[in-house]
Amino acid sequence: MLEGPKVSQSELAKRFGVSQPQICRIIKNKERILSEWHRNGDPERKRKREGKDVALEAALLRWVEGARAADLPVSGPLLQLKAKHLAEALGRPDPEPSGGWLARFEARHNLAFKKPPAEKGDAEQPTAEHWAGAVLPGLLRSYALSEIYACGETGVLLPAASPGKGESAGDQLTVLLCANADGSEKAPLRAVGESPRPRCLRGVNLEQMPWSYRADSLAGMTAPLFVEWLQEFNEGMRRQGKSVLLLLTKHEAHPYLQLSNVRMVFVPLATTLAQPLDRGIASDLKGHYRRRLLRWLPAERGAGQPTLLDALHVLAQAWGDVRPGLIASCFRAAGFSPSAGAEALALAPAPGPLGREQPERRALMDEELERDGEPVDGDEGMAEGEEAGEPAAVRPCPSEREVWGSLATLRRYLECRATSPDLFQAFYELEDTVHMVSAG
Repeated sequence: MLEGPKVSQSELAKRFGVSQPQICRIIKNKERILSEWHRNGDPERKRKREGKDVALEAALLRWVEGARAADLPVSGPLLQLKAKHLAEALGRPDPEPSGGWLARFEARHNLAFKKPPAEKGDAEQPTAEHWAGAVLPGLLRSYALSEIYACGETGVLLPAASPGKGESAGDQLTVLLCANADGSEKAPLRAVGESPRPRCLRGVNLEQMPWSYRADSLAGMTAPLFVEWLQEFNEGMRRQGKSVLLLLTKHEAHPYLQLSNVRMVFVPLATTLAQPLDRGIASDLKGHYRRRLLRWLPAERGAGQPTLLDALHVLAQAWGDVRPGLIASCFRAAGFSPSAGAEALALAPAPGPLGREQPERRALMDEELERDGEPVDGDEGMAEGEEAGEPAAVRPCPSEREVWGSLATLRRYLECRATSPDLFQAFYELEDTVHMVSAG
């Protein structure tokens, strides 16, 4: 109407039932109003209402635009979670956005979030093939193998335990695995179970365990839990001074985050590539986990079936048993390697009881075993004392039940007082050594 035959402002005011100064302000700000209208694209809106926190909404809108530009799934709950993190970063006093705030934000900016269809069909296949043939090789050239990580979840069953408060028989855990392409680094396991406060974890210094545990009503990975893990993983890379590539599949529980030291890349589902974890890493972990559980001898340990705490330790040991060479071959077989071709995956035989290679510690352990039974200075002095008529009590050889009881006491001490997760690697090797002696 402003572009047509000239009409006075008074006439326009009478026609639309508004004041003449309002018409004057609209004409004066015509370009800005049209620009904002085109950007939001909601013809039903008659007023431009600003949110109470303009800076927060601007930052959140930029994040939404970036996620959509990367063709990443964005949902209402994820948007609410991202708003909470941004509010905390901006130092807002009440960082918990409500559902009503989210609805008003979506209306103000004409945002609508729909679940993506389960099947994309053949029309999406060329794009996926282009990604596998052109995009992925460029990514692989930009990072060293030690800087390329893949992560994903797998499910494991807990052994049937004696029912108790906070534990039930036959529960399932979802375990998040993450490793790099040359197998030189495996992130500590993140397990998700049903019970928020398991009785067996009371008194355990969870911050110093070689694993971490979180709870979900369905024992599955959720977007908030994954975001927490991502931020911890990014912080770990920042402390190491590394910038890495993280490959993962699109999923509603895998939200996209812009991180300082981790570049997230989603692998299209339609590609001929498969997750390296699905090429043998997850199955190898489960094989070691089952083997170690079958080795559990209740009669000797003087205890019942393994608890959730026992299972978490067994999982950490099984993750240590997965060899770097197998991880590297799984990455190559999945195509996530510059030298990947038609190479077939050859699974290496299961490692021995001492899963992780630590030559210095093993050499020390072997030295101690070789000295077992030989008299040392203290023993010789005691023998001389006996000859001089000062008898000393000789402790009998402990039974296997007593040995396992002592190990359980030592493990509990470490669970309560450990200052580093690395201490448990030495304990796991000691436990494996006792298994070797018992079986020998």
